[in-house]
Amino acid sequence: MILIIGGSHQGKYKYAASQYDEKNIWNEFHLFVKEKLEQGKTPEEIESEVNERIGLNSKLVIISNELGCGIVPFTKEDRDYRELTGRLLCKIAEKSDAVFRMTCGIAQRIK
Repeated sequence: MILIIGGSHQGKYKYAASQYDEKNIWNEFHLFVKEKLEQGKTPEEIESEVNERIGLNSKLVIISNELGCGIVPFTKEDRDYRELTGRLLCKIAEKSDAVFRMTCGIAQRIK
């Protein structure tokens, strides 16, 4: 499994598509988490769904925006979303074979 993180519009998908089979790309992971929270799913249910999806494809390439490097969100819901996404990404990074951080279209391997 590969994890690619970075700010918005930093070339994450373009890099992933140039290096890996597009059928294995899970783009916008952060929006998946947000959507599940908006559907009323608990953090545990979301983590279980993420683990199930990861278990189905060992060649998965997960792409996510970094959310924890900016201003603390005003609403509790947004803070909870940011925290859950960050915690899930930490667990994904731990399991990943490689982790890349994208800045200005340049991939930097951090694991």
